[in-house]
Amino acid sequence: MGLESLSLAQARRVALAAQGFTDRRPGGVTDMRHLRRVLRRLHLIQMDSVNVLQRAHFMPLYSRLGPYPVELLERAAYRKPRELFEFWGHEASLITTDLQPLFRWRMARAADFAWGSMVRIVKEQPELVAWVLDEVRARGPITAAEIEHDAPRRKDHWGWNWSVVKQALEWLFYTGQVTAASRTTSFARRYDLPSRVLPASVLDAPTPAYPDAIRALVEMSARALGVAAEPELRDYFRLPVEGFKQAVQELVDDEVLVPVVVQGWKQPAYLHREAKLPRWVRASTLVSPFDPLIWERGRTERLFDLSYRIEIYVPAPQRLYGYYVLPFLLGDRFAARVDLKADRKAGELQIPAAWLEPAADQEETAAALAAELRRLAGWLGLHTVTAPVKGDFAGPLGVALAGVPSQP
Repeated sequence: MGLESLSLAQARRVALAAQGFTDRRPGGVTDMRHLRRVLRRLHLIQMDSVNVLQRAHFMPLYSRLGPYPVELLERAAYRKPRELFEFWGHEASLITTDLQPLFRWRMARAADFAWGSMVRIVKEQPELVAWVLDEVRARGPITAAEIEHDAPRRKDHWGWNWSVVKQALEWLFYTGQVTAASRTTSFARRYDLPSRVLPASVLDAPTPAYPDAIRALVEMSARALGVAAEPELRDYFRLPVEGFKQAVQELVDDEVLVPVVVQGWKQPAYLHREAKLPRWVRASTLVSPFDPLIWERGRTERLFDLSYRIEIYVPAPQRLYGYYVLPFLLGDRFAARVDLKADRKAGELQIPAAWLEPAADQEETAAALAAELRRLAGWLGLHTVTAPVKGDFAGPLGVALAGVPSQP
């Protein structure tokens, strides 16, 4: 782009274009080409078990493509030839399979990065870990519960306390000795050997040296973000400190990253050399709490003046906006946020709360958000959108919803 500075509005448009929000949406049937286009931009999608609205990994594609068959993502992740695999990218993630070699350093150094229970189990009960791997080898694809049933050493557990078998499986998963073959309807992993899941071309690819892998991942982070400061470049793939600054400097020296000043940002910023600056952004869509556009909350606040936190784990009386709140992107700004819940038994998309952002136009936002909520409900197979219950935007949004017909 040849720019040394960006206004905040320009930085927003660069970021949204890099994330695919300026790409043309499919006019008709969505197919694998459209899914691949999004995945080429994002590289990975975060997973989460919360299903109050829709599983987290389905939402980023919806936000960029509109209503699409979720079977496409299931096919890419869990049917041959695999185009995605599960691993720790940005938290638990679906990552494009071509990137698997770039994460082998994390697998090889699991003891440095994995959490305590995993490391402890392999130190204290290596024979159990070996037995679990043998079970996967002999019986996979298989769930933790199926292995636990026959485990030689069971230990009672409850809540967030994983069983020793689950801990062993998570260690094997983190080290790349097993991978996810599929998921059950209750979202439990079915584990199997990578040789029976991942394409041979991926498994046979050479393992990059650590500095080369970090550099490649930083470059992909920068490409996916468009313009970013160092915290979000590290956060995208949750990279360690080791080697990170060297990778950034090498990319600057090679003119892959261009240092820029962004209006109002205190941190130095970097623009990817292939970043685009569109003249405008015409987005009108809800964005998941787990969307890569807003992963790094500091950047979200700097770019969009949106102070956003997911409040699932906040006690109900202390929540500011609601349990599962999605920001609404209108143009290049977030104009509102809505707390949503899918009541599948009743066929309802419920809106416990709706809030207008300070700089947004009430009438325009109400009309656009009402249309988006009807579209979302249709995609989720829900026939009714109920009136918002509370929030400063509940009244205007309720009026707008009453004037928008349900979508088939």
